[in-house]
Amino acid sequence: MGWVGMATNHNNHKKYFAVSSGRKQICHAILRYVGLACLSGLSGLSAGSYGAESDLGALSLEQLLDVEVYSASKLAQKTTEAPASVTIITAADIRDYGYRTLADILRSVRGINISYDRTYSYLGLRGFGRTGDYNSRILLLVDGHRMNDPVFDTAAIGTEFTVDVDLIDRVEIVRGPGSSIYGSNAMLGVINVITRRGRDIDGVAVSGEIASFGTDKERLTWGGQNENGLEWLASATRYRASGQDIYFPEFGGTAHGLDHDRYDSAFGKWSWGGFSLTAAWSNRNKGMPTAPYRTDFNDPNANSRDGNAYIDFGYAGALGKRWEFSSRLFIGRYVYDGIYPYTYTQGNPVTLNKDVTRAAWWGMETKLVGHFDGHTLVSGFDYQDNRQQDQANFDINPFVSYLDERRSSTREGIYLQDEITLTSGLMLNAGLRYDHYSTVGGALNPRLAVIWSPRPATTLKWLYGTAFRAPNDYERYYAVAPQKANPNLRPEKATTYEFSVEHYLRADYRITASAYRSLVSNLIDQAVDPGDGLLVFENREGVDAKGLEFEVEKLWSGGARLRGSYAWQQAKDEATGARLVNSPQHLAKLNFAVPLFDTGWRGGFEFQYVGARKTLAEAKANAYLLTNVTLLNEQLTRNLALSASIYNLFDSRHVDPGGPELIHDSRVFLDTVPGDGRSWRLKATYRF
Repeated sequence: MGWVGMATNHNNHKKYFAVSSGRKQICHAILRYVGLACLSGLSGLSAGSYGAESDLGALSLEQLLDVEVYSASKLAQKTTEAPASVTIITAADIRDYGYRTLADILRSVRGINISYDRTYSYLGLRGFGRTGDYNSRILLLVDGHRMNDPVFDTAAIGTEFTVDVDLIDRVEIVRGPGSSIYGSNAMLGVINVITRRGRDIDGVAVSGEIASFGTDKERLTWGGQNENGLEWLASATRYRASGQDIYFPEFGGTAHGLDHDRYDSAFGKWSWGGFSLTAAWSNRNKGMPTAPYRTDFNDPNANSRDGNAYIDFGYAGALGKRWEFSSRLFIGRYVYDGIYPYTYTQGNPVTLNKDVTRAAWWGMETKLVGHFDGHTLVSGFDYQDNRQQDQANFDINPFVSYLDERRSSTREGIYLQDEITLTSGLMLNAGLRYDHYSTVGGALNPRLAVIWSPRPATTLKWLYGTAFRAPNDYERYYAVAPQKANPNLRPEKATTYEFSVEHYLRADYRITASAYRSLVSNLIDQAVDPGDGLLVFENREGVDAKGLEFEVEKLWSGGARLRGSYAWQQAKDEATGARLVNSPQHLAKLNFAVPLFDTGWRGGFEFQYVGARKTLAEAKANAYLLTNVTLLNEQLTRNLALSASIYNLFDSRHVDPGGPELIHDSRVFLDTVPGDGRSWRLKATYRF
């Protein structure tokens, strides 16, 4: 969490930290040094980027401490009052540490590990990092809009993510079950990407960067706000990377020119009064050097394409003095094309097999928030019509069809939550949601949280909740060798218990600790059926996951910021007692950003330790430590910002466990996939 997330939020905390006028002066001095970038996570206070000036002295201490999070309960609330353990990563963090993708951002967060199979990035949270899934146990939002598609349930976090990271104001990571307010996919947590506003740009910004592996990226952004309140932001991005030539000893050769990565994206948002309109589009093409699904190795035709687009129209306003109303109507589309080369018979020409997914949907959400003495009620209804969920697979020439699934489905949910103030410093948060899927029926999920501040600087949370994930169309109906269908899959369910404590040693020094346990039943997992050797998704008996997390955050008066965390996690199969695949027992992170004397430059230093992980072949992916360094000057000249980053500074060799799609036969099994060695990036941004 950036320093923005360190500002305590309970009214009692305000009184505590306001006791000493001298301390208040210190806080103002600290915030003047930190600058505007560190306030990018403050709701309603986000200002321009790249060195724009702000009269921080005009803000009261109470305003600076009123940091709010939206994603825990679908309403703005203080982080100490949220019924979950929350981390906020700000735009300042993104710039200080040179983050290039959403996966980079999340990799720095406590309790999260990221794997990369040279095609997609996968998120592991609190010991769950399942190979063969597409981040379907995490709900990904952009400004509250659901991004998980209705075929794979993918939460895209790599270069296939729709929004350029330069457009992110903050990322809210809410741990634990979120189905009581969001429904399916919010099993392990909710990630909400909050984008910047037009007034934050206030003109035109042009950005360009070059990097290792033949990489270049360009971005053009225009934003502003008129006197009549009309606000707009429009941005377009182009990215090209040649990639690396990668040697795979399992295949006895090198994949040449197959690691390329290219995408184009566009994003726009407009608002006026209570109305808002957001539109996004992206198209990404990625080479596949790992020869997945038993394809021919080192064939230049192997590649995949992911396309996403959505339009979201919303309204929010007050209904009298006590009620707030909001509603949104949205449409979305997802496109996937994969080209897989096969030599079916020795000596015959290569046959190109094409895998196709087409998904289209529309839906609506309505929410009502009521404020009463001692109560804040949140109720809502959402509906989604997945009018197209098509999957096909065929050889191109000669044409042979292997799969032609054309389906549709609907889902709807209704929820109610009450935030009750029992006494000063003691709150109860209770919520309940019912979901119904036309494919698998209904699910009921509660959440209960007791939040107590026994002292002004200390908050304790007791959390309980359940969550579920409905099996998706890919898991149930995809049947092309080497994979077969399983239409009888049942929803998986998680029950989580958690205790957390947040304590401020001083206004600039915060410590956090959490202990949790999650019990997952009917876990959907991909495995090889020993009867026929085919991959299949099936329900397993269950998983028992527990862990401890610690985090320390510190800010110095000169503008330096420190965030360090350690997570111990243990996720085991209940039936066998074996540790889960791709589940590190130890994770440690350290982020330190500091002004470099009075030069105008800042240094961002990041250390990430990932413990050893079990692989599918019962082997081990060794532990590793990555070191990343970024130098940043946000006002090299009046309108020019420049940054330089080195990733994996010491060229540490590291690998990630491979998924079951990389099993070729008993002799060839790509059990681990190599990560990137040392790389660099230079980036410049100019504002007009």
